[in-house]
Amino acid sequence: MRQLSKILIIITGITIMSCSQDLKNKEDNFKYLTEQFADLRIQRYQVPGFEELSLRQKLLTYYLYQASLSGRDMIYDQNYKHNLYIRRTLEAIVKTYNGNKSTPDYQKFLTYVKRVWFSNGIHHHYANKKIIPEFSKEYFTELVGGADEYELPLQNMETPNDLIKKLTPILFDPKVDGMKVNQDPNADMVKSSAVNFYEGVTQKEVETFYKKVVNPNNPQPISYGLNSKLLREKGEVFERHWKANSMYAAPIQKIIYWLQKAVEVAENEQQKKCFQLLINYYETGDLKIWDEYNIAWVKDTTSVVDLVNGFIETYNDPLGYRANYESIVSIKDNEATKRIKAISTNAQWFEDNSPIMPEHKKKNVKGISAKVITVVVEAGDASPSTPIGINLPNANWIRKEHGSKSVNLGNIVHSYNMFATTSGVLQEFASSNEEIERAKKYGALSDDLHTDMHEVIGHASGQLNPGVGETNETLKNYASTLEEARADLVALYYVFDQKLVDIGVMPSLDAGKAEYDAFIKNGLLIQLARIQPGENVEEAHMRNRQLIAKWVYEKGLPENLPDGKTGVIEKKVKDGKTYFVINDYNKLKILFGQLLREIQRIKSEGDYTAGKNLVENYGVKVDQEIHKEVLERYKKLNISPYAGFINPKLVPVMNGNQIIDIKIEYPEDFTKQMLEYSKEFSFLPTYN
Repeated sequence: MRQLSKILIIITGITIMSCSQDLKNKEDNFKYLTEQFADLRIQRYQVPGFEELSLRQKLLTYYLYQASLSGRDMIYDQNYKHNLYIRRTLEAIVKTYNGNKSTPDYQKFLTYVKRVWFSNGIHHHYANKKIIPEFSKEYFTELVGGADEYELPLQNMETPNDLIKKLTPILFDPKVDGMKVNQDPNADMVKSSAVNFYEGVTQKEVETFYKKVVNPNNPQPISYGLNSKLLREKGEVFERHWKANSMYAAPIQKIIYWLQKAVEVAENEQQKKCFQLLINYYETGDLKIWDEYNIAWVKDTTSVVDLVNGFIETYNDPLGYRANYESIVSIKDNEATKRIKAISTNAQWFEDNSPIMPEHKKKNVKGISAKVITVVVEAGDASPSTPIGINLPNANWIRKEHGSKSVNLGNIVHSYNMFATTSGVLQEFASSNEEIERAKKYGALSDDLHTDMHEVIGHASGQLNPGVGETNETLKNYASTLEEARADLVALYYVFDQKLVDIGVMPSLDAGKAEYDAFIKNGLLIQLARIQPGENVEEAHMRNRQLIAKWVYEKGLPENLPDGKTGVIEKKVKDGKTYFVINDYNKLKILFGQLLREIQRIKSEGDYTAGKNLVENYGVKVDQEIHKEVLERYKKLNISPYAGFINPKLVPVMNGNQIIDIKIEYPEDFTKQMLEYSKEFSFLPTYN
């Protein structure tokens, strides 16, 4: 039911993807990596082709840029009700603290602030666990005392001491709102999650509320709860909608203002219709209009400038109803689009030849348009941590009846690949020189193909059985993990298929081998570098990757094979280091197909028990010995496992009151950009 895939690249190769000549000419002098702190690194990306846009297209891009950033505060408030209070306190200290800023404690404080900016709040953007400051409570008191009182977000006659008393347990006590999203099926996932989507209600009450309003037999259901907070007041449970005259009114009104200006310079009538419907949706909060907008957006396949904007992905709702705000403004990369378009053109062939059950296949795959885009700016849930692929809309019935749009974020992927030239991860975790050389030759291409197929033919494939509800209702907290696994498995099944060679997007099956090598290394080893010792896998995409890799490893063990001789994937230890070596790529493809068939069955039938067992048995628990080894090996590389981005800045060139051009700048200072955003795009009250 989704999908904007949050697949943040784990570095597996060092080949640089092909890109426009403009970018190639500039990249030698472009600084892709700006800084590293904690488990994070900050990168930049270029926007090739922006200068070649017409003035009208540049104006359109600028208006959409402003609309995107205008919603920034909403993601903080959605992630946790105290986030804006915390962020504004931290920023007041950064701007006005009059004490010594050269001490180790202040540097620890500054690192904490950057982590909060990176995660759009105090919970880790991937692990969901609260980030505990490495400085002391006493030092926090000193910091607040040394800041300008008038810059602090004091509420209702509060004093700085009141602020300190309130924030100390929130920041320092791991038991206070410790998990942003708790997916433990044995807990009340609503009450035990810190995310600000519910207030005063239990999981059972939420489920009861939607059972009364959701009709599982409706062939065109709206996305219930997508744009609201569910709360109890005076004994009544009701939805408070995020719209122009309700919750989040101020930033939504700003978004509407800039969208109205975008209407005036839209590239064509279809794009203009999209903007008008999006405005109408934000004004009314009507989810039927949201569906109309998505249908119109899918039909806009000719515009150069494009926009993703709204409350879209439900990863952070443990029950899968409510969505975070996000926005991406982009321009089309025509040359790179040829590859992804070849895949979308053959979507029906891929569906017909899938290993899933015949009754779960779409007889008529509708309108999967696909392209490679060049990102101009990202906001909300897409920034600073970004997707590399998008497939929207999320409503299953719209995808079935009207199709979907799939995009690859080409310049984001390029920035990752440029950083990969010096990472050393491939050399550390590959089992042989042959594997390394194959990754160097094909790694970037095979990763692009995986992303393309994940989005284009993965999320868009398959169908629900008649009468089966949406996956957030049937598969509940496991829906996201299983959907991402399903899309990944479609990509994995076909990335080692002669069809890709035949349609001209892959030179040989060796590229497919490179992707199999990378996926297994990542799922069983490399991604463990992102997890703290003793913790489980919490994030949906990481669970998905481990689930797939562990399942095929187990099913491919000698004792589970007819011949019982050699495993499909073999665990080897050399010089104290663990490697996973693929012995039979053809058999591995068959295993991927078998798992795809089962997960599609689970989705199509709404089989919660089978889905739960798959995720809990394969996707959650971590092998502690291997985890310790991976952390030690990764630490020696001196790189951070997570990456986020500084956005480019669009600056209007004025002649009096008239904009005569839009220039693009590439800031290098993450702190400066975050403070600028808070100054220019803070439209929400501290509490909402």
